[in-house]
Amino acid sequence: MANLLIHESSPYLLQHAHNPVNWRAWNEETIHIAQSQDKLLLISIGYSSCHWCHVMERECFENEEAARIMNKYFICVKVDREERPDIDAIYMQAIQMMTGHGGWPLNCFALPDGRPFYGGTYFPLEQWISTLENIYDLFKHKKSDLETYADRLTKGIIQNQLFVQDSLYSKHQTNDVLKNSISKQKQLFDDINGGMNRAPKFPMPVYYSFLLHYALQNNDEALKKFVFNTLEKMSWGGIFDQIGGGFARYSTDIYWKVPHFEKMLYDNAQLVSLYSVAYRFNPNNNYKESIVKTIRFITSVFDNKKGGYFSAIDADSEGQEGKFYIWSQEELKNLLPADEYEIFARYYNVNNTGHWEHNNYILLRTQNDEEFCKKEKIELRILIDLKEKWHYLLNNSRNKRIWPEIDDKTISSWNALMLSAFVDAFKALNQKEYLNKAIALYHFIIANQWQDNGKLWHSYKNGKSSINGFLEDYALCAFSFIKLYEATGNVQILLRAKDLLEYALQHFYDPNDGLFYFTENSGERLVARTKETMDDVIPSSNSVMGHVLFMLGIYFEEEKYTQMAERMCSNFYKEIESYGSSFSNWALLLMRIHAPLVQIAVPEKHYEQTIIDTENKQSVLFYYPYCLKNNSVLPFVEDKADSADKYFLCIEKTCNLPYHSKNDLMDAMKINNY
Repeated sequence: MANLLIHESSPYLLQHAHNPVNWRAWNEETIHIAQSQDKLLLISIGYSSCHWCHVMERECFENEEAARIMNKYFICVKVDREERPDIDAIYMQAIQMMTGHGGWPLNCFALPDGRPFYGGTYFPLEQWISTLENIYDLFKHKKSDLETYADRLTKGIIQNQLFVQDSLYSKHQTNDVLKNSISKQKQLFDDINGGMNRAPKFPMPVYYSFLLHYALQNNDEALKKFVFNTLEKMSWGGIFDQIGGGFARYSTDIYWKVPHFEKMLYDNAQLVSLYSVAYRFNPNNNYKESIVKTIRFITSVFDNKKGGYFSAIDADSEGQEGKFYIWSQEELKNLLPADEYEIFARYYNVNNTGHWEHNNYILLRTQNDEEFCKKEKIELRILIDLKEKWHYLLNNSRNKRIWPEIDDKTISSWNALMLSAFVDAFKALNQKEYLNKAIALYHFIIANQWQDNGKLWHSYKNGKSSINGFLEDYALCAFSFIKLYEATGNVQILLRAKDLLEYALQHFYDPNDGLFYFTENSGERLVARTKETMDDVIPSSNSVMGHVLFMLGIYFEEEKYTQMAERMCSNFYKEIESYGSSFSNWALLLMRIHAPLVQIAVPEKHYEQTIIDTENKQSVLFYYPYCLKNNSVLPFVEDKADSADKYFLCIEKTCNLPYHSKNDLMDAMKINNY
């Protein structure tokens, strides 16, 4: 027997299509039925690769008694938080306000009109059944009390969307804000293992990107050492798939050893970008290997064959977490040449260090290749050849196992992160294939996710695009288009970014505080219209839009854009100073706004290589490149059409005489310390 979810496309919803629960998807019909029958909504939110979502499904949603109570007393709604982040944002905020914490699976009880009043995350079966019965009893006998509480909670959610603007800060004040923020954060660092001094440990690419940029701009050697150590220890640990590439979502311990094995596109895309930037300033072969293997994983496992990429791969296979990724000694001895097993075991710690559960091992490293070779008295080239052979043998064997489920929907915002990752990897490693993949991904978004009326679609699966885009789609696509323009010099891509910004300004912008709503003004009316402002694993859509406004303001010389970005950032000075890790992309925007304005114009035939050299041979963190073409619409180069063989450098709106070679341009940038 199947419930109504059998007609949905979301892998997460389809996982629940054969539960005995009468699940419905979130839509107007579902809300209408709840109201017409005067039944409470039971809103259960998760995602396809969530381990504890699977556990609760097995324990509760496949249980006949629990299903009977759910079906009798509630309208049961399943929501894929990746497909509907707008719904997730409302009910996650409600749970956090009620309990002080959140996470998935998220289970929220709401009045028939959607106003929440109670909820939590994971419930064991006995507690779940008791909760169901108690909630229904309250609704039956104390309905007015529930309505009063739901009304108060909903007003609280709406109140949380109001922001009070601080006065604009001077550059000196900005430096103090960032310095104080970093000082507080340093107290939480794990200087030995990298990351924060707690478990679980998340990679948090947005956060480490800010720390790296701050360390480089301010020549903070201790902070640089911390970030570089964190990146190295992460790539050595079990959180990084040493054989197949790609990072798991987080580590359950402080050593990056035991991962929560699911892999997400958004994590891996941003980590490619982070390692690429780090490689520019610290050309560590370990960083390069992390970039190459992560991209190889994404392009081989997540490729949707249309130019875009899938969302995630599950932690579980055959009902066991991590089964696809772990090894026994017996398996390894049977796969590897007898004379190579011992060195393999020492390299990947098939010993007490890598031991996990049931005599299985998580492959991980504890030193870099140079240190290992010195200890083992072998040449580095020999180790590299051995690793290639080992990876080939183990990948071949692992591919014969039952694979974890892949969430095969393609999300616009996450693919935008991947587009940026390809661009960053191209600039760091000078690999043209990465730029070609970025261009192909750009064309996928334009061809499939860009609607005729200027809107974006949020999701794509099996040849069909669906769900109108959210602010995260517009912000991250616009930002990635700007980065692709900067790598190619193709101004048409930049114009597409401007189109996205203008659409967002018309349909998402709130002039009262200068921020953007997560949903557009013509979208579905939910109980609250939220604004995403805190940076998490993915940067908040508002902070990304701030970067987009500022960058396009420079390129198109639109002062209103740059002023909007400054106003947005001014809402969060206190938060940046006090809670830096949750506002790290805002902090990066603050750095961008107050950085010296550096603009360069480069001949078209030399553009691509000049950008790569500028990225890798300069310490420039923020600069704005232009390609000299006769048809450019950008004000900075409109009077330079007859100077196609010259290079230009302008600093703080003061231009030097044109240069006749790339080397002269870069020498001038060095002299000016930019």
